[in-house]
Amino acid sequence: MRRIALTLEYDGGPFMGLQRQPHGLTVQSAVEAAVLAITGEAATMHAAGRTDAGVHALGMRAHIDIAYAITPFRLMEALNAVMRPAPVAVIACAEVAADWHARFSCTARAYRYRIITRRAPPTLEAGRAWHIRQKLDGKAMQRAGQALIGTHDFTTFRSAHCQSTSPVKTLDLLSVTQDHDGMHIEVAARSFLHHQVRSMVGCLALVGMGRWPEARIAEALAARDRTTLGLNAPAHGLYFVHATYPGE
Repeated sequence: MRRIALTLEYDGGPFMGLQRQPHGLTVQSAVEAAVLAITGEAATMHAAGRTDAGVHALGMRAHIDIAYAITPFRLMEALNAVMRPAPVAVIACAEVAADWHARFSCTARAYRYRIITRRAPPTLEAGRAWHIRQKLDGKAMQRAGQALIGTHDFTTFRSAHCQSTSPVKTLDLLSVTQDHDGMHIEVAARSFLHHQVRSMVGCLALVGMGRWPEARIAEALAARDRTTLGLNAPAHGLYFVHATYPGE
């Protein structure tokens, strides 16, 4: 049996998330169906993260185990041909050691959240960014967000449906950068709670709108109470950017 690592890019809009669901198309089901069509093997795809419905990926890492004799390049080409027109593509493919695991070997995960701040609705980025029809104070958001960096109990920013055994996580990076018509919020950590990134972004947006003072981010974190959450940002502005592994 050979272990094959995949790097996936996808538009989360048409999918019910990454993980296989009983009803509806998911990224996992699309990849596994393509593997079955090519190899005749019912392989299970394991991924570095579990993105929700509507969330996108620029470089989601995953792996499958197959016995079929095919080079990684040919497998990548075949998977992309079979998966069309579903908006998911394998952008890199390589054979890896049998003990390499897309989820459990991962040492860090990075996400990006895209916000468009202008009166006019987005066209090219429709469904791929959160549209807020006012300018946001990115510097205030950057300052407020630093309270979230480090090891904390993130209960306030955790979905009620989160299955993690502990609300304690270590956030390594939170950076807010502005461009001509919006901003990107970059975050990185070993792992995240369900809805943690979207919840943090939603509250930071309230700071940027002037509806929350900067200090309220730290207060919401310290409360460790989901009812103090101000806003959960929509899924379609979120991107899984990359996963980090030892030796890479």
